[in-house]
Amino acid sequence: MFEYFYHEILRRTIISFGTLFNNISIKHTNDSDVNVSTMKVPLAYSPTQKFLARLEQVQDLNKPVQMSLPRMSFEFVSLTYDTTRKVTTTQTFLSGLSSDKTQPRKTYMPVPYNMSFELSIYTKLNDDMLQIVEQILPYFQPAYTLSVDLVDTIGEKRDIPIIFEGIEMKDDYEGDYSQRRALIYTLRFTAKTYLFGPVSDVSKDIIKRTSIGFSAGDSRGSTRDLTYRVDPVATKSYTDNVVTTLVGDISSTVTTIEVESASAISNLDVIVIDAENFRVVSKSGNKLSVERAYDSTKSSKHVSGSNVNLIVSEDAPLIELGDNFGFDGSF
Repeated sequence: MFEYFYHEILRRTIISFGTLFNNISIKHTNDSDVNVSTMKVPLAYSPTQKFLARLEQVQDLNKPVQMSLPRMSFEFVSLTYDTTRKVTTTQTFLSGLSSDKTQPRKTYMPVPYNMSFELSIYTKLNDDMLQIVEQILPYFQPAYTLSVDLVDTIGEKRDIPIIFEGIEMKDDYEGDYSQRRALIYTLRFTAKTYLFGPVSDVSKDIIKRTSIGFSAGDSRGSTRDLTYRVDPVATKSYTDNVVTTLVGDISSTVTTIEVESASAISNLDVIVIDAENFRVVSKSGNKLSVERAYDSTKSSKHVSGSNVNLIVSEDAPLIELGDNFGFDGSF
């Protein structure tokens, strides 16, 4: 039942959450409302208690400062199953590799989980705190959606809503003058992510040929057999096999076209001009009698000098997952 797999989904979600807050700055002005300093607020992955300990304790008594403020830290605090987004657990879907779409993969539907985060903000001045908070809250109404590449092997990207749950304010101003003030705001968020199971290769399970047999007999014992075989064929020139060029402009309705050289084209071949497929019915010299808009393509105008591509047998193995394709047939 259990096998090793690791998609780094939780790690990717944590990193994506942190990138939301890594470009926040504060500004200080003088009495004339002129900007005198701009500071980018540092961000780290760390529990709030660690920052408080660093704020209140100093190992080196000769150190001129304890810890510079303002600062921010965030932490992944809990993981809970989300029953409201539950789907059928036995349902699977196919997807192609991000680097090679010819190798399909299969995986079960993802499991929905909610990741809870806490973002802590530490400042010395109340105005610094208000500047930071006002740069964050307007984006959450109450959710902000991130697009996260969850599983590389199947190219699975999901929109992950980051929901703002609330804010807790703490101002430790009690005590004597030897104690340092700690102004701390804690913002709570929930990320609605998905966890995927193992991904398996199903290249060997793809049906690439279908054969149907018919058999009929009579009372005298004579029988007749007929087999019909179908193979998928490409409807695009994946090999970019340019065999000639078009001579003269053609409208969207003509069924006779002329090419520079028809030596590489035979009857019943399929050629591609721009995005339209043509099925060659017959040829006379360099003139071709064709069936327009073949393979459910759209008939359109084409200009002189356009490349004429020939779909060959080498194109069939290159059909990408999700592309349309046709079928040949033989008895």
